[in-house]
Amino acid sequence: MPHVCLVALTGFRVADPELRELGLSLPGLRRRGEAIAALPALGLLTLAAHTPSHWTQCFHEAAAVDDALVEELCQHRPALVAISALTASIEESYALCTAIRARGVFSVIGGLHATALPQEVLRHADAVVVGDGETAWLSVLGRAESGSLQGVIRGEQFRMADSRLPRWDLLPPGKRRRFTVQTSRGCPLACEFCGASRLLGPYRQKPPQCVAAELAAIKAIDPGAVIELADDNTFAGPDDPAELLQALAEAGLPWFTECDWRISQRPELCKAMAAAGCAQALVGVESPVHSYAGMGPKGAPAQRMFEAIAAIQDCGVAVNACFVAGADGETRQSMEQLGELVAACPAADVQLTLQTPFPGTALRSRLAREGRLLEDRTWKHHTLFEVTHMPDQMTVADLQSGFRQLLARLYSPAEARRRAKMRHQIWRGRHKLVASE
Repeated sequence: MPHVCLVALTGFRVADPELRELGLSLPGLRRRGEAIAALPALGLLTLAAHTPSHWTQCFHEAAAVDDALVEELCQHRPALVAISALTASIEESYALCTAIRARGVFSVIGGLHATALPQEVLRHADAVVVGDGETAWLSVLGRAESGSLQGVIRGEQFRMADSRLPRWDLLPPGKRRRFTVQTSRGCPLACEFCGASRLLGPYRQKPPQCVAAELAAIKAIDPGAVIELADDNTFAGPDDPAELLQALAEAGLPWFTECDWRISQRPELCKAMAAAGCAQALVGVESPVHSYAGMGPKGAPAQRMFEAIAAIQDCGVAVNACFVAGADGETRQSMEQLGELVAACPAADVQLTLQTPFPGTALRSRLAREGRLLEDRTWKHHTLFEVTHMPDQMTVADLQSGFRQLLARLYSPAEARRRAKMRHQIWRGRHKLVASE
């Protein structure tokens, strides 16, 4: 029987050693990194559910690519190694492809980076999946089994109603409290900095009954699980969210998601989210100095978003406000003002990242045309915490040092304690609100 090794390059990556050391010393930043690293690779576990029964398979989570990982994979005598990697870890995936090719094993890479730059990927892997993996997977396996795996394999648009339960049973043994569930794919907006809204095809929503089945399967594994919705903008679609919220409520598990501030205009939705167990929603405030193209109705002044954040939290859902530094128009003075703005934000948590031109985004295309991409910053620097382009109104060094100062201020122990206290106050208030209705 042919065997496939599914390899997820996981973990929180920062190439700059000074930034890495800073992150380890700041409790707020370290906590977020640990939460991200704990999430399983949903894409590969989903593909595993579409693997024919005559194939055997195993799942591997790797924080780094080294000789030990290569030996571990080759012990299974695989016909294929399938790799899932983000942009920051794509160079490591290329090294893995080189190592296993030397052992006579086929390799395939999929995901957003691979979809955006398939010809680059093909310089390292035998094949690359472009688009939805579910519809390309049988072709990948068939070609690997026949010894003819090569080139670009394009996945057709996947019908979310055909979703299968991810193979959670393939996860390494041990307690895992955080699980991912996807209720929608893509985003109806087209923000300049985002690749998911276009690389993933049109916005699609998964039928609530499929979501309910996944939640039930996770709860059977761990009744105390925490769910993170792997959505780019939950509740942004046209479907009535009532059935989805009912499925989440019946599961009885706490969950996190990503929305935009406009859910505050639907107080009944915010209250229903709280009643269904939503602990926190990440809301993109984005840049206070630059209005990105493609944001459409999501674009609004910071003060309007702050009012929306307060309204969402009044309904019992804590908000993680996401800010982006380094956009066009940013200066050293505006970076200092950004620190004041984030400190004054009423959100129970904050997330601060650097503008990063990921492949496949309109932002990267524009900066490339303007000759502003830094050639010495390879993909491993695309971590959301390192400067990868030339700012328009300050130096690279100014942007990097200003960003580090912001991180040190906004993720300090005192700030982490203050935000944690806010979260607990909101959650206690939610229980009172739900009990009174």
